[in-house]
Amino acid sequence: MKTILIAGGSSAAGIATARALVGAGYRVVTVGSSAARIESAAKASGASPLSADLAEPAAVAELHQKILSDYGPIHGLIHLVGGWRGGGGLAEQNDADWGFLSHNVIETLRITSREFAPDLEQTAGLLAIVSSTSVAKPTAGNANYVAAKAAAEAWTLAIAQGFGKAAEAEQLGEAATTAGQAAAVILRVKSLLTDEMRAAQPERRFPGYTHVDELAARIRTLFEQPAEQLNASVIDLTAD
Repeated sequence: MKTILIAGGSSAAGIATARALVGAGYRVVTVGSSAARIESAAKASGASPLSADLAEPAAVAELHQKILSDYGPIHGLIHLVGGWRGGGGLAEQNDADWGFLSHNVIETLRITSREFAPDLEQTAGLLAIVSSTSVAKPTAGNANYVAAKAAAEAWTLAIAQGFGKAAEAEQLGEAATTAGQAAAVILRVKSLLTDEMRAAQPERRFPGYTHVDELAARIRTLFEQPAEQLNASVIDLTAD
């Protein structure tokens, strides 16, 4: 059975994604910084919960060893740690907001993906992150947020290049045999939508928003495609 790790699994998107993947027959390990929140999320999705500070290298290394011991190398890493800070103009792009975004969006991705990349290379697995369509159209009012998302995208594309290079070396007989090529993929959304948001504002249409269930379904389909066809893809879910 393939094992998929969801980083930031206590969010609505994390719960929806875990539920979709469990329903498709995958073993899902969902991870968050709060033990109470991640256990509640796991109960709602059927995933196995673990808690860790995903911006702390030692904690992520310990998490990795725990997963290896219990399940073996992972076949997927879905990065859903995020959050939004912004508004106003350039003067309102303060350091506290940047610190929050850098910690949640960039550091957690950088540390978890670096730790688990060898697993994904071994299993021809998949790294997927959720980014924002605003990366293509940044504004002064969301400069901190877009800069963080752009950095996350750049890191993911760098990993994709590494996956491709490793696969080329494998084909030339320069590396140990693996299951094939791994992939790193970027999914862009305008914003995510939940049933609770709709219930709170029934008159609102939420144009261009992506429901968390739609995101979850799209992530599930990624595991049904050959990794070499996906690597370095940037998928705009508002166009689906």
